[in-house]
Amino acid sequence: MNRALIPILLAALTACSTAERAADLPLVLTPITAPTGSGAAMPNLFTATDGRVLMSWFEPAGSGVYALRISVRNSAGTWSAPRDVIRRNDLFVNWADFPSVVALSDGRFLAHWLQRNGSGRYAYEVRVAESKDEGATWSASTTPHRAGVPAEHGFVSILPTADGSARFFFLDGGAGHASYTGPRPAPEGAIPMRLSTNRWGSGMADSTKIVLDQRVCDCCQTAAAITARGPVVVYRDRSDAEIRDISILREIQGEWTAPRRVSADEWTVDFCPVNGPAIVADGESLAVAWFTGARDTARVLVAFSTDAGTTFGPAIRVDEGTPAGRVGVQWIGNDALVSWLERSAGDTAFVKVRRVRRDGTVGAPVTVSTSSGSRSSGFPRMVRAGPGVILAWTIPGTPSAVLMATLAPAAP
Repeated sequence: MNRALIPILLAALTACSTAERAADLPLVLTPITAPTGSGAAMPNLFTATDGRVLMSWFEPAGSGVYALRISVRNSAGTWSAPRDVIRRNDLFVNWADFPSVVALSDGRFLAHWLQRNGSGRYAYEVRVAESKDEGATWSASTTPHRAGVPAEHGFVSILPTADGSARFFFLDGGAGHASYTGPRPAPEGAIPMRLSTNRWGSGMADSTKIVLDQRVCDCCQTAAAITARGPVVVYRDRSDAEIRDISILREIQGEWTAPRRVSADEWTVDFCPVNGPAIVADGESLAVAWFTGARDTARVLVAFSTDAGTTFGPAIRVDEGTPAGRVGVQWIGNDALVSWLERSAGDTAFVKVRRVRRDGTVGAPVTVSTSSGSRSSGFPRMVRAGPGVILAWTIPGTPSAVLMATLAPAAP
């Protein structure tokens, strides 16, 4: 497999003002060296308020043992020496449900991972720990849900808040262990996977957990953002008729709204596609990207909101015809930059990005790297870094490897 990255230019869209011309400068793709070791996989990225980029990933560390590791990239582009968050033989290591490390507004780091708590295949829980010394040492772990329940919990989004705490969103398989307080009536009969939230401050407890939606898709990622009106979360919903479109929930003055679809795709399917949405916010502006297979057509779409997610404009297609999904989205100037995997022959796939203006105009699709459409390639990740973005993705193999690149405006 050719792992070389070829620097390219993404042509700018026509601008109407000086500010827009600055935002629409051509983008230069440049490979960078990842701080990861042999066998690394499942990278995740987070940009702190001071501009540093936190990266987490899994590495094998012996027979059946994995280490969750972190490194921090400073403004000069230098990565810190990797450090362990946790190293155990009972971690739940999954291609689609990966750990994360975020920086809180007071400087603490907060990490989450999945840890087995029973003999069942999907018996595991979310574990959370904090570091007050930038990852050198970590606290004992806790959970955002009731500990010890041998059921599936995961697909976590951590949303730092201005007061130094954080909001957790996660899929919760521990049905019957908390009172439902969400906006949708509980379905009759067996309760399927739920979407729950909890707040990290001085710890978490199951009694403070809120169930936001009693019926959601079983194993699609969640994504969250802070808007000028408060936090929002997007996820793949699941109706009684098995419509699995992307919904949004908003917290308004301490109360959570009822679920509302970002787009009425009407994707009716009786299984989970393992393909969650991505979101980015700036004030009252939102961009949400997602994958759908509605009407037997695989597509990657993006939609914009100018009122903090109350309403959305029409969905805009960005893929090239054979997408695997696994999307990301970030701002580039006033535009959205969408990332995804595009399938090719056999197991071959390509990490792609495409610039989308709010008026629906799309730029040319850009190939970031050759990858694989197999599960072992995981989900490419993308975060804002200065005026551009940083991307990280897994190249499967024996051993696997993590590759990275920056995409930033060219010098004027």
